Amino acid sequence: MNTLTSSVLRNIHSHLIYNRRIRQLHHHVTELISPTTHSVLDVGCGDGLLTSLLSHSLPHMYFQGIDVLERPKPHVNIKLFDGYTIPYRDKSFDTVLFVDVLHHTTHPDRLLREAARVARKHIIIKDHISESVIDAQVLSFMDWVGNACHRVALPYNYKSTLQWQQLATQQNLHPITIRNDLALYPMPFNYLFDQHLHFLGKFRVGA
Repeated sequence: MNTLTSSVLRNIHSHLIYNRRIRQLHHHVTELISPTTHSVLDVGCGDGLLTSLLSHSLPHMYFQGIDVLERPKPHVNIKLFDGYTIPYRDKSFDTVLFVDVLHHTTHPDRLLREAARVARKHIIIKDHISESVIDAQVLSFMDWVGNACHRVALPYNYKSTLQWQQLATQQNLHPITIRNDLALYPMPFNYLFDQHLHFLGKFRVGA
């Protein structure tokens, strides 16, 4: 793909897709965070825009973002970490949040285990579902357009519904609610990029 085409695709993503996606995620995640929550850790928060929006909507809660990359002009104060070990003590936060993060690591089980260690109550996960080769190809294209320019790792490590269920079970995470109809993309992009490719789940930590 040539440089001009890449630039056009990224401009479309930035102006037509990214802002709507953030607004929709903000809406959905706000609904899932329990009102009794006092603190939220956003792991892999990127530029911190979603973290910032959540903190303004829920001002009685403390939000902290961490990431492996330093972004120019982030929206919140972001603490850097190595992508494997979350730099906080056990049970430091009521809720740990992952938004399209776990498929960017080659060992999502390791990061989920760290989240279960740090979380007192809940883990909220937004990620992708890939049930076929075609799903994987569509998701890979979406990931490349949205993330390659930010130097985000792209292992394209997508999971099926069954694999996500197995990961949650391994880390003793118990599903409270799972949503699939997130309406993240405007027309006509929703016909290709929404469909069955996303989930947002809230999980209880421990027994």
